[in-house]
Amino acid sequence: MSTLTYILLFTFIGSLGALIGGIILLSKEKLALKISHFLSSFAAGVLLGSAFFDLLPEAVHESEELGIDVFSWTLFGIILFFLIERGIHWFHHHEEHHMHEKETKTTLPLIIIGDSMHNFIDGVIIAATFMTNIQLGIVTALAVFAHELPQEIGDFGLMLHKGLKRKKVILVNIMSAGISFIGAIGTYLIGDKIQGNIPVLLALTAGFFIYIATSDLIPEIHFEKRKGHALIESVLLLIGVLVIYASTTLLGHAH
Repeated sequence: MSTLTYILLFTFIGSLGALIGGIILLSKEKLALKISHFLSSFAAGVLLGSAFFDLLPEAVHESEELGIDVFSWTLFGIILFFLIERGIHWFHHHEEHHMHEKETKTTLPLIIIGDSMHNFIDGVIIAATFMTNIQLGIVTALAVFAHELPQEIGDFGLMLHKGLKRKKVILVNIMSAGISFIGAIGTYLIGDKIQGNIPVLLALTAGFFIYIATSDLIPEIHFEKRKGHALIESVLLLIGVLVIYASTTLLGHAH
């Protein structure tokens, strides 16, 4: 298969996590929300494993002849995504403070905008990593799938809670997931111009994955206080890390 075919196929697979999460929620909401919490633990491990065992080593390898400081760009990625998320939260609270309209009118657009932005970045990430090598792209796409599933279950639940009808929830999610293809195809089309900056994109992606795992998923895991869940969550996080470690160690990088 061509690189573009790989990009389109695995962008679809990564986006499929959103659709599966929504379908699960709409069929069995209570079960989905329970599963979502455990999937968050696994996804946190997958994201951390992808960042430290796959993306950062690849970024360092690619930057050897370019003199790019990979770790500075990783830190920049963490700060950048913090500021993006902080901006969305600020806008949310600002609107709630100054407007007297129904909460749904201010919250739902923010959920959709934030999710669409997230999906666009996912598409860029998947395309950029496939342009480096096929195995790295596959692992990254699977990591995107792993964290999209629990996140989208949560977003679906919030949309339903805010009064959005089920058919509209599915339609909104499909449209939002489709934006990842815009990011992927756009990145592929300007590939020649960004080829020398691939280590930067990989480092930013690692920063993005580290930020999601440590800022969003792990605090959510700690917040869960139900008896007997701590051990399961810890094991699932470790399994997520080990899955990526095994895939990168046993299969090796296709430099």
